[in-house]
Amino acid sequence: MKTLTIIITIFSFLLLSASTFAQFDIEKKIKKKLEKEIDKDIDKGYEEGKEVITNGDDQDKGENDKDEKDKKTPVVDNTDNDQDVDKSPGQVTGDDDSKKELKIWSKYDFVAGEKVIFEDDLSGEESGEFPSRWDLLSGSAEVASLGSENVIHLTHNNSIVLPLLDKQDFLPEVFTIEFDLFFEEDGATRSDIYKIRFYEGTNNSATVDGKKITPIEIRWNDVKLGQFGGKTTAYTEEKKNWHPKWKHIAIAFNKRSLKLYMDEERLLNIPNLGFKPKMFSIGGHFDERYIKMSSIKNIRVNEGGKKLYDRIMEEGKFVTRGILFEVNKSIINSESMGTINEIVKLMNKHPDLNFRIEGHTDSDGEDAFNQKLSEDRAAAVKVMLVKLGVDPLRLESKGWGEGKPVGENSTPEGKANNRRVEFVKI
Repeated sequence: MKTLTIIITIFSFLLLSASTFAQFDIEKKIKKKLEKEIDKDIDKGYEEGKEVITNGDDQDKGENDKDEKDKKTPVVDNTDNDQDVDKSPGQVTGDDDSKKELKIWSKYDFVAGEKVIFEDDLSGEESGEFPSRWDLLSGSAEVASLGSENVIHLTHNNSIVLPLLDKQDFLPEVFTIEFDLFFEEDGATRSDIYKIRFYEGTNNSATVDGKKITPIEIRWNDVKLGQFGGKTTAYTEEKKNWHPKWKHIAIAFNKRSLKLYMDEERLLNIPNLGFKPKMFSIGGHFDERYIKMSSIKNIRVNEGGKKLYDRIMEEGKFVTRGILFEVNKSIINSESMGTINEIVKLMNKHPDLNFRIEGHTDSDGEDAFNQKLSEDRAAAVKVMLVKLGVDPLRLESKGWGEGKPVGENSTPEGKANNRRVEFVKI
C-alpha cells in the first residue's frame, strides 16, 4: 500500500510538472507571437512615416563608456538569440522610458560637421566632482547621476560652464554644437532657463554696433535670442501632458548665419549673426527655492559644414559623424535623421549616385565584436535609407570594425572621429 501511495504521488508530481512546463511553453510561444506582432507594427510604422521611439538614455556616447561587464557580454540589436523574433534594423530611438510611437524626424535638416573637436560624455567622471573637461565662469557645477548616465548638474542659479580646450578661442568659422538639456516636471519651476553665450574672444562678450548681444535663452517650450527677434514657440503641450524629459539642442554656424534646433524643430534661423563666435558657454538660471536638476549631457562640437555633394565631387566619398547609434548596438538615434534626410535628398536629386555604406568603430572592446557591430550599423543605415524611398540596388553596406582609424583612440575626440559612417561612391 505504501509503495502504491509513493507511485501515485510520483505520478501526480509528473503530471503537475508536465502541466507546469506545458503552461510555461505556451506562455513562451504567446510571448514570441506578441513580439512578432510588435515587430510587424514597427515595420508598418516605417512605411507610414512613423518610428518606434525606445529608451534613449543610452544614446551613442561611444563604446568606451561601458563597464567591464558590458564589454564581456555585448548586446547587438539585430543578433538576438531568439531566432523566432524578426528584429528590424534601422530602428530609431528617442528619449522616452517606454516604447512610444512618434512621427519620424522628417523635417530635421541639421547636419553635424565633419570633424569632432570636442566631445564629453562624462564617462569615467566621479559623482560630486567638478567635470574635468570644463571650466567654471560662475556659480557651481558637479558631475551627478541621472538615470543610468553621468550629467553636468548646475547646482546654483546663474551657474555657467565653459569647455576646456587646448586653445581658448576654439570655435572655427564653420561649426556645429550639440547637447541635451533636462527639463523637470514641477510646474513651479518650468520657467527655468538655460542660456547659451557666445564670445568674440577670451571672456569677451560679443557686441554688434556697440550693443552687447544677449544669450540664447532656451526654455522647455521656446527659444529666443534678444535683439534678433522675439519668442519662437516650439511646443504647445498642455500642463497635464507634461513629463520631465531631455531635449536635444543642435546649433549650426556657417561664417555668419546661425540656426538652432530643439529636437526636430528649427526654432532660430538668423542669416547674419553680426560677429564670429570664438567661444561658447552653457548656463542654468532658476529659482533656488525649488529643488533643481538642471543638467547637461552628450556635449559635442564639430568643425566644418561643407555640402555633401561637394565632398563627393572632391574625394569620391563623404564621411559623416552625424549618424549616431545606441551604445554597442545598431539602433539609430533620432538626431541622426538630419544627416539621413539630407542623404535621401541628395540621392533623389542625383539619381546617378550609388553608395557603399561603410561602418567604422573605435578600438574599445573585442576586435570581432567591433567588426560585427560595424557591419550591423552599416546595414541599419542602408535599411533606413531604403525605407525612406532609396532604391536598394543603389546601395551596398560593409563594416571595417576598428581597422581603419582616422584619429587616436586615446582621446574622446579621437574615438568620436573613429566612430563614423562613410558613403563611398560606386
